[in-house]
Amino acid sequence: MQRNKIKIFKRAFKDSLPVMAGYVVMGAGFGVLLRLSGYNFLWSILMGLTMYSGTMQYIAIGLITAQASLLTTAVTALMTGARYLFYGISVVDKYEKITNALKKYYLMYALTDETYSLVCMSDDLDYCFYVSFLNQIYWLTGGIIGAVLGSVLPFNTKGIEFSMTALFITICVDQWYYKKNRTPAIMGFISGAASLIIFGRDNFLIPAMAAIIMIFFLLWRNFIHGLK
Repeated sequence: MQRNKIKIFKRAFKDSLPVMAGYVVMGAGFGVLLRLSGYNFLWSILMGLTMYSGTMQYIAIGLITAQASLLTTAVTALMTGARYLFYGISVVDKYEKITNALKKYYLMYALTDETYSLVCMSDDLDYCFYVSFLNQIYWLTGGIIGAVLGSVLPFNTKGIEFSMTALFITICVDQWYYKKNRTPAIMGFISGAASLIIFGRDNFLIPAMAAIIMIFFLLWRNFIHGLK
């Protein structure tokens, strides 16, 4: 049994190497921005443990430095992380088989975009746990490295905020290429483009996310099918 788990861990580590490459670099970018905003590496660890959302952590830096209200922060977090609702729905049948409550809750908590793409490939719950754990370690490591380097090395951070955009473009292209049902991607693009035209680039994000959520609730069966 122990030997089998070691084998599963090795497979999870191998499969998660591409995620490591992205998470360490992007986590480092987050750490640098956080340090330049006046926060040390301990804040990077705290945010990586309590939030663990690359997009929201980047956004949170701006919210914190701008002293945004709790309402604004809550709405932004809800809209930014709304997609995880649909990720969760699609793995309910798989994760409900877990008898260990802590393990089950951790897998729910650690369901990021990249982790989701890997756990969908296997029904082995040990594999899902190892992938989830390793990916979070990669992100935390990157954040610590960035925060430490940001305090001792001079950085020109111009354009670094584009790193998250680049990641999501890569994910979108990958999903478009491998998934037969492209309805979710098309609906997301239409909602985003329409909101951009109507509300402008400074105000389109929340309306776009709200529209996407409503569409996916209406077409959730097709959406879940599209993720498989």
